[in-house]
Amino acid sequence: MKLDMAKTDKAYYSATDEPALAEFPELPYLTIEDRGSPDGDVFANAVEALYSVAYGVKGLCKKVDRDFTVSKLEGFWWWADAGKQVHEVPREEWCWKLLIRMPDFVDGKLAETARTLAAEKKKDLEPIARVAFERIREGVCVQVLHTGPYRTEPETMEKAHAFMERHGYAHNGLEQGIFHHEIYLSDPRRTKESARKTILRFPVKPIG
Repeated sequence: MKLDMAKTDKAYYSATDEPALAEFPELPYLTIEDRGSPDGDVFANAVEALYSVAYGVKGLCKKVDRDFTVSKLEGFWWWADAGKQVHEVPREEWCWKLLIRMPDFVDGKLAETARTLAAEKKKDLEPIARVAFERIREGVCVQVLHTGPYRTEPETMEKAHAFMERHGYAHNGLEQGIFHHEIYLSDPRRTKESARKTILRFPVKPIG
């Protein structure tokens, strides 16, 4: 049977519109890192490169009866001046690491084989060379579901930060190179802005 992690790991791919604590173990991902506006060509090419390798991994796994559904696109977001909020930073200065989660049976060797094959097929898509395999552990997080346009996410982020303050947690994402983590549950090409669903996840630590 084809593995669909959105169904087998519902805790990872679900959140409510009220902030809550959740904890996540070390997990495997394909990643690509860069900076710039999410509306720009750099971002679009990075997404294409990441999916090219992800579907390459899927193809290799399918040949050995380990087929899986390619997971949702995710992203870690941050910027150079940690003292500024997202709305204070020009979109061209946003830094990001895009991710696609891999099944546990995928390793770095398999991912590298898929990356090499993808690079041979799409010789003009330079970002494929920067797609990497990583295992990332987020640990304890505060997460909340945002529904609506991406531009209104700061309002939902404020709910998450208020929850942290009430419950004695501090955001420690910047220590890991992460301001926040987004999981895009909706395909923006097929979903109107008002209905888009995005999980916002913040790594935290207890104060004191």
